[in-house]
Amino acid sequence: MRLEVFCEDRLGLTRELLDILASRNIDLRGIEIDITGIIYLNCPDIDFDTFRDLMAEIRRISGVKDVRKIQFMPSERHNTELVSLLTNLPYPVLSINLKGSVDMANHAALKLLGKSEQEAIAQHITHLLPSFHFSKWIEGDICRQKQAIVVDGMDYWMEILPVYITGESNETVLASAVMSIQPSSTAIISESLSDNNILGFEHFVGVSNRHKALMSQAKKLAMLDQPLLIEGDTGTGKEMLAKACHSRSNRASNPFLVLSCASMPDDVAETELFGHAPGSFNHEHGHKGIFEQANGGTVLLDEIGEMSPHLQIKLLRFLQDGTFRRVGEEHEVHVDVRIIASTRHNLADLAEQGAFREDLYYRLNVLTLTIPPLRERASDIAPLLDLFIAKHSQKLAIAKPQCTDTLVKDLGSYPWPGNMRQLDNSVLRALTQITGNSLQIEDFKLPKLEPVATSGVNLNLDGSLDDMMKDYESRILEKLYQSFPSSRKLAKRLNVSHTSIANKLRDYNIRKN
Repeated sequence: MRLEVFCEDRLGLTRELLDILASRNIDLRGIEIDITGIIYLNCPDIDFDTFRDLMAEIRRISGVKDVRKIQFMPSERHNTELVSLLTNLPYPVLSINLKGSVDMANHAALKLLGKSEQEAIAQHITHLLPSFHFSKWIEGDICRQKQAIVVDGMDYWMEILPVYITGESNETVLASAVMSIQPSSTAIISESLSDNNILGFEHFVGVSNRHKALMSQAKKLAMLDQPLLIEGDTGTGKEMLAKACHSRSNRASNPFLVLSCASMPDDVAETELFGHAPGSFNHEHGHKGIFEQANGGTVLLDEIGEMSPHLQIKLLRFLQDGTFRRVGEEHEVHVDVRIIASTRHNLADLAEQGAFREDLYYRLNVLTLTIPPLRERASDIAPLLDLFIAKHSQKLAIAKPQCTDTLVKDLGSYPWPGNMRQLDNSVLRALTQITGNSLQIEDFKLPKLEPVATSGVNLNLDGSLDDMMKDYESRILEKLYQSFPSSRKLAKRLNVSHTSIANKLRDYNIRKN
């Protein structure tokens, strides 16, 4: 029961109100006094007769103009409205206490973090957003700060605002902090992925064992200075991985430069790498090559398997002691650069065939990372699909559509020769074709591929051997069941018992399309 008492500003009036409540053994849970002459009382509910007598007695107090029952105390209404506003804001908002634990997270924040309210409340913010160092913020210069963060591979701006409370002595005390998270614009994304940004591996999304093993190994090798060779099919993200390794290393504050070795004439490539002396090529002041420009940083030699034999010799000498000569100059230049090389070819095979210098291969193959193709980690399709849909929906300014389990399964069975780049582009194309609120396999317009004679079923190499064998067996049965649409026919085709096939069809939940 909450009462609103309109009264004059008279000394002792509040005391008389409290005496009436005490005389009737009515507990006072809260009292608020408005400077305009209103007293608010919060008491337990009472029966009608007691309530009627109480109202009459309060009205008889000298100075009381009126009294009525209300639904909320002013502070309750204010807090309820504030919480409702924060809860329904379209962008994520979290309240953090001085220990770094989450006190409040609105609907948008819970959706972004993929947590329920029970899972998020009381969790330390660094467990939910590992890239934000709360202890460093609160122990340093506490002020309004803004920084780029990555959540599930997507770029966001996180802004943290300290909340101060002013006491009666006009002293301000830090009470908590409020964090808001908003999607990055295209310009902000490019800035957040600049050479000086420490982020990198957060942009890689995957749940497969092979993906997790790759990320774990890459983070270890990123901190070393020895040459790094990254192998992987086209579209697997070799340059992105190289940049993540640079961003995690001690060289992160220095340049990260890339030279594509594919289809570049020797003289152009040599000048790009090593620069040229003043007066050469009609340039009066000369030109610094990539190695000089990246001094202290990292150089990625993309598709090094296509580098010419002439440049391979020069690169081999540079890898020996870090020195080189500009084109047209006699004196040597020494720089400190880490070399990362990437290739879609098997360099060992090229070296054995004589198409790549064997001594250079051994110089480059000190540390190696191999990115598995998408067709070998089908379980990564779902998180990547969600990431690309979120990214492109944001760019196209459309609501994020739904994905059915059937769509994810169909996309997982596609071999993706262009890997993640092809999946990314296919999602963008599908979003421009969508007609409802759910994506369909027809929206992707995937090109038909020639069947591979050695592999009738796409292999999933994630998980244990038993998991892989069951996945392979289920795909074979599902494919053949469409041509032999009964357990007896299929058993005869495979030369096994009818009971065995019936049990497997039931276990794998295989039905006729």
